[in-house]
Amino acid sequence: MSDHFRITLAQLNPVVGDLAGNAAQARAAWEAGREAGADLVALPEMFITGYNTQDLVMKPAFYTAAIEQVRQLAADCAEGPALAVGGPWVEGTELYNAYHILKGGRISTSLLKHDLPNETVFDEVRIFDAGPLGGPYAVGDTRIGSPICEDAWHPEVPETLAETGAEFLLVPNGSPYYRGKHETRLNHMVARVVETGLPLIYLNMVGGQDDQVFDGATFGLNPGGALAFQMPQFDAAIAHVDLERGPEGWRILPGEEHVHPSEYEQDYRAMVEALRDYCGKTGFKKVLLGLSGGVDSAIVATIAADALGPDNVRCVMLPSEYTSEDSLEDAKAVATALGCRYDFVPISQGRAAITETLAPLFAGLAPDVTEENIQSRLRGLLLMALSNKFGEMLLTTGNKSEVAVGYATIYGDMAGGYNPIKDLYKTRVFEACRWRNANHRPWMNGSAGEVIPPRVISKPPSAELREDQKDSDSLPDYDDLDQMLEILIDRDGSIGDCVAAGFDRAVAQKVERLIYLSEYKRFQSAPGARLTKKAFWLDRRYPIVNRWRDPS
Repeated sequence: MSDHFRITLAQLNPVVGDLAGNAAQARAAWEAGREAGADLVALPEMFITGYNTQDLVMKPAFYTAAIEQVRQLAADCAEGPALAVGGPWVEGTELYNAYHILKGGRISTSLLKHDLPNETVFDEVRIFDAGPLGGPYAVGDTRIGSPICEDAWHPEVPETLAETGAEFLLVPNGSPYYRGKHETRLNHMVARVVETGLPLIYLNMVGGQDDQVFDGATFGLNPGGALAFQMPQFDAAIAHVDLERGPEGWRILPGEEHVHPSEYEQDYRAMVEALRDYCGKTGFKKVLLGLSGGVDSAIVATIAADALGPDNVRCVMLPSEYTSEDSLEDAKAVATALGCRYDFVPISQGRAAITETLAPLFAGLAPDVTEENIQSRLRGLLLMALSNKFGEMLLTTGNKSEVAVGYATIYGDMAGGYNPIKDLYKTRVFEACRWRNANHRPWMNGSAGEVIPPRVISKPPSAELREDQKDSDSLPDYDDLDQMLEILIDRDGSIGDCVAAGFDRAVAQKVERLIYLSEYKRFQSAPGARLTKKAFWLDRRYPIVNRWRDPS
């Protein structure tokens, strides 16, 4: 029996629907493993299709093409190490999330996912059928168990694999990022190692897909839960990992342990990678945004410059008579510091024309939010015109606090194709700005140093749609608002929970009412990077028509 086993781990970035491109990545990884003398080359869950495919994988023409691509991959990789790759599988009328083991020019084994996640962004219960409890597969004289993603979050599948002869566990994953996710993964995997007594390798993909970002951070654990190696977070990488068999079984040999950055850096990196891949995978090379001189548009411009490079970002200032001199100066300062194009497009003349057009119908009525929203919608019109003319995707700039309570104008500042800060509360926007001013990383394409002037961060937030307007005129201070939103949204808490936390009942009820009333806006809003388990879209799905209010 061999006492050495080498596995090449391909922590790569697939594109949903790009079957040929994903297969090409898999072949390149297999060739790297063959050159390194690997026994097995492993790719993540559903790699051949990309992940999360949602209902696309239920389309017969799609899953048939994906399975054929796996068969072709097996034929292409016949001479060399075994290749393990995730993809769909069909038996009779049942569709499975499978992990295919390719050896000798064919699919030698197809492992079928047993535990199907049905929470947060996952709807696998409605998409796939649950596979039976299975056993390990052999590569040479080594028997390997591969619980697929969710299978390893529960004890049943790993314990069955251990009882039927698995010598170590290789867990292929499509596990998207949310704040604190890595610790959650690590805790679950340590539990599986303790229960089975087997080494475990957790292989995860990287890259952005719609709102989700897969952060990699592949790692290995030896019996007892000791960390043997850890691959980088967010970076595509290939690693050759060695195991040795001793008197007590297989052990993973120590490898490089990449240290994870701070929570704020992880969030910022997730927003950058989400935008970079959203543009790269949809074909957009350039973006534009309205740069108001406020903190939200400043951080979005910075994220865009870091993701795509300053030359690919257009910043547009669209002032009205209510735009302060400070905002004019601050917007230009941000664009200049980032090295982005800066355009100046006043809206006063257009607003006057619209006001005159509506004057006969509005005669005798006092000005109100209608006139304010005209400004926002006019800006949206002009930005979309620039987007159409120059082929640049429009970014929206509403933070999670505003998205939550509807403090944004539908068909106005909500117009656009992607919102990098959609899941970032206002108080975290401030912190993200401070963090970015103080830090620069190799994965950033934007300028180093202070790119957001301190005054942008410190001045009172304002939409500047009327004279001396402040956000606090109609909303609680953001420190208070964000705490209440965290209770009501992220923790699914009640009005009573807000009161227990020290907030006024009437204010909390107002906030809850605004959340529910704004559901129709979120239903039509642009996607954005997911940073928490309660991001607006797949994580939190509420009815638009809803009269329920918390009676407490």
